[in-house]
Amino acid sequence: MKIKNTFKFLIFAFIAIQLGSCTNTDAEQKFDQTPTERLNAQKKELSDLLLTSQYGWKAVYFTDNTQLGGFTHLFKFSNDGKVEMASDFDEDTDSYVSDYSVELSSTVSLLFSTKNRIHLLSDSNNFPTAALEGKGYKGDFQFLYYGQENGDIIFKTNRSFQELRFVKATADDWNNLSENIIMAENVVGGDDRPLFRMLETNDGTTKHQLDFVFDEAPRFATANSVETGYNMSYNMGIAYTPTGITVSPAVVVKGQNLTNFAYNESDGSFTATGTGGVSATIKYTNKPLILTDDYKVLLDGNPFKVYGYISPFLTNAPTTSTLCKSLLNEINANLPANQQLTRVQLYFNDGGWNYIEYRFSGGRPTLYHNVTTSENAVDKTIVLTHDSWQTATALIPAPALLKKIDDELTNSKGLYVKRENFKITYSNVIWTFTSANSNFRITTYALN
Repeated sequence: MKIKNTFKFLIFAFIAIQLGSCTNTDAEQKFDQTPTERLNAQKKELSDLLLTSQYGWKAVYFTDNTQLGGFTHLFKFSNDGKVEMASDFDEDTDSYVSDYSVELSSTVSLLFSTKNRIHLLSDSNNFPTAALEGKGYKGDFQFLYYGQENGDIIFKTNRSFQELRFVKATADDWNNLSENIIMAENVVGGDDRPLFRMLETNDGTTKHQLDFVFDEAPRFATANSVETGYNMSYNMGIAYTPTGITVSPAVVVKGQNLTNFAYNESDGSFTATGTGGVSATIKYTNKPLILTDDYKVLLDGNPFKVYGYISPFLTNAPTTSTLCKSLLNEINANLPANQQLTRVQLYFNDGGWNYIEYRFSGGRPTLYHNVTTSENAVDKTIVLTHDSWQTATALIPAPALLKKIDDELTNSKGLYVKRENFKITYSNVIWTFTSANSNFRITTYALN
């Protein structure tokens, strides 16, 4: 009986092999081609494919989503080697024409051979953060062809070998590209919005809140948990869309990847919605999620401390608020051309004195605002109260030039003080002083 069954099995196996050998697949046809023939076929395939979309192609290019956001590019190729291109790299969303070619070497690639918008990402002299000096935005302008998937063209970047998809563009993509820039302003947040933000995740039953910080220049955000017993962090690059933002990597909540966040104009929030009640929302809050005790080391009776805002190193720090920048710019606009406010320094317990120092360039005398300090233990702020104004040698009336910025530093509700966990240009620890009464925040170095 066993011999009979074995014989039947051998017969079926022989028939299966014969049937399989009679099937002539596309893969086998390609295998019959020489490597050169296969590459030439791929070159023609890509050359033809680039011309097939009526409105061209769109790529949202995240060059390095561990420290940079995404940049939307639109391409309209023509068969004469020209490409019309636009991007949301900056406020210039107009389209420009340059050259492209489909190159053939060890693989097939798309090369943008003359300068256009995409080359802004590969300029090593144009870098958004000190950590990227000499690297720029880490972009490429040559992309290796890896076929098609669901109507998309699949490329891999030439240097970092990461996937980049070209999807078919629409007329709206071209017409509405400038709206990405408007959305960027919503992500940054206007002067009328609170300075503090959170990322709130909801897995359908439980909500968690994470402190959210966005850095405009690299288009990058971090979110860190603040709850006891809950340890979670998200680092994400952000790309702008006309209706919100796209993030990479995704915010993962209960196994769901949330990438597309819709903007709500009424409250300035951005929400990504999954299934089963899963969601993630970036939204404003009127005070820090964690009220630190960092201010306590500045109160009377403690060792001498000094913190300094120094231009230009801290002017564009992600923690320097728009209101602070505008007040600094207003001061400088009212000074002679050869003078500028270069430092705002806060001194605590300097031989029993507390004061704010305003230092200028161009020979203008330094001004000092002597203050007293007190504690708001409930809100965890330090309150600076006016005592007197002086130069290095004499008492003076309060200078009108400095009134607006000084009023922020000496507001009656006080300042939230935070020892930050990042560095800017130098190794000095960063401390921020944030008004509890407005959207003012100044970034400083610890100077002793």
